[in-house]
Amino acid sequence: MRAILSIVPDMAGIGEGACRSGRSRALRATVISAMLLAIASCTTGAVGADSPDEVTVVASFYPLAYAADQVGDDAVTVTNLTPPGVEPHDLEVTSKDLEAIAGADVIVYLGGGFQPAVEEAVASEASGVIVDALEATPSADPHLWLDPGSFANVVERVAAALGEASSADADAFAANADDLEARLAKLDDEFEQGLADCKIRVIITNHAAFGALAAAYDLEQRSISGLSPESEPDPARIAELAEEARAEGVTTIFTEDLVSSEVAETLAAEAGLETAVLSPLEGLTEEQTATGDDYLSVMRRNLETLRDGLVCT
Repeated sequence: MRAILSIVPDMAGIGEGACRSGRSRALRATVISAMLLAIASCTTGAVGADSPDEVTVVASFYPLAYAADQVGDDAVTVTNLTPPGVEPHDLEVTSKDLEAIAGADVIVYLGGGFQPAVEEAVASEASGVIVDALEATPSADPHLWLDPGSFANVVERVAAALGEASSADADAFAANADDLEARLAKLDDEFEQGLADCKIRVIITNHAAFGALAAAYDLEQRSISGLSPESEPDPARIAELAEEARAEGVTTIFTEDLVSSEVAETLAAEAGLETAVLSPLEGLTEEQTATGDDYLSVMRRNLETLRDGLVCT
C-alpha cells in the first residue's frame, strides 16, 4: 500500500502542470479512484474468508484432542493440556495452560469433576467456543469415549464448535466428522460382534473407567476402586472381589497403562488369576505416542484383550 501511496506527489505535480486542462483533471480523478480501489482490494484480501486464520483448539486430554485433530485436520492447531504418560485426573493447570485456554478459539473438556482444575480454568479464562463433552451424550460414566457410539456424539459437537469458530471451513469440518463417525461405527460393529459370544460377562478392573464400554456391550464392570484411580481401595473390597472372581469363573484382572497395577496384581494373586492391560484411553503412554498408536488402534487392542480375558469365541 505504501508503494501505491508514494505516487500521490507525482500525480499532484501532474495536476499542477495541467490545471487548465479538463482532460488532465479527469485523468487525475481516474487514477486516484483506481488507487483507492486497489487499497480496498489489498485490505479485503488480508482479512477475507479466502485466507482464514488457523483455528486454535485446547483439549483437556487425549480422546478430546484426537477428536478435534481428526475433525479439524490442517485447518486447526490442537493443544492437549495433558502430556503423554500423565494420568489426566492428576493434571495441574500451569500459567502456560491458562494462557492457552484464554487465547483458544475452541475449548473442549470433560465436566462432571473429571479434571476439576481444568473446569475451574475454563470457567474463569475461556472466551472461545466451549464444548463440554459430558453434555454430548447422557452417561452415568464420564469415560464415554470408550463407547464408540457415545464418542460419535462428541465428534458432532466438536465439528459444530469448529464450524462456529470458522464458518469458512464448516463444510470441511462436517465432512471430516462424518468420516470419523463412519470409522467409529465400524469399530462399534467390531466390538459388538467380537464380544457377543463370551463365556464370561464380568470385567474386574483397576478403577471404574469401563462403565460406558460395559453398558454398550452387555458386560458387567466390577472395579477395585471408584471413578478416580487415586481412590484408596478397601481391603474388604479386594477380598470380596477375589471371592466373586472364583465363583464366577473369572480368569483375568484388568490393569491399566497409566496407573500402578500393584493392587490389581495383589487381587489377581489372591484369587489365582492372570492380569492383562486394558487401556481406559485417558491418555497415551510415551511409548504408544512414539510408535504411532491412536484412539482406534488402542481400542482394537482393548478388544483383543477383552476377547482373551473373557474367553470369547
